Amino acid sequence: MVKTKVLYVEDEPFLGKIVKESLESRSFSVNMVADGLAVMEIFKSWEPDICILDVMLPNIDGFTLGKEIRSKNPTIPIIFLTAKNQTADLLEGFKSGGNDYIKKPFSMEELIVRIQNLLNLLDQAPIKKDADQVALGTYTFYPKKYQLIKDQEIQKLSHRETELLKIFSAHQNQAVNRKDILLKIWGDDSYFNSRNLDVYIKKLRNYLKEDNNIKIVTLKGIGYHFTLA
Repeated sequence: MVKTKVLYVEDEPFLGKIVKESLESRSFSVNMVADGLAVMEIFKSWEPDICILDVMLPNIDGFTLGKEIRSKNPTIPIIFLTAKNQTADLLEGFKSGGNDYIKKPFSMEELIVRIQNLLNLLDQAPIKKDADQVALGTYTFYPKKYQLIKDQEIQKLSHRETELLKIFSAHQNQAVNRKDILLKIWGDDSYFNSRNLDVYIKKLRNYLKEDNNIKIVTLKGIGYHFTLA
């Protein structure tokens, strides 16, 4: 079973340990970070399914992180945790990209219910035929929903998987330069990012394997050719 990945940002060690262990006991995979400065790098590399952010953090506060996370991934659920109880703080949380806001102290059961509610809303978002869908053979790609659908089965995509498939969708039956992909999605073409790209190509090939008319062909020394018969 694939575990839901929770990025949990909390600088109180005792509380953090309790919440992390409680979530893990309920089959969540938890990556806990104590310093706001380290969050975005982990967010980009680990690609969580949901973020739980304390507001008061060293170096970068939770509201600032929420805005940055939301700019990178428009649909990921974000829950803010805070000891503040002013209405202005609540409004600031929602302005910063939050989907929910929990005041400390809180019960673990309340946190679990709120996490599950947000994940259920994301999973049950209605599929509509609109200008934001792309037909790819027997699949339908919904970039804004981060979904790839075949025969009513939904494959949820990460932000980078979505960005990569958007590039291929826009260049059907065309060669795409590997360096251009790296610069577009990762911002540079370092060796580390290049190896990451290999992993994402493999993932997309696996997602699209049910349609034999779709191929992602490697062009050695150039890049890729997204073939759609």
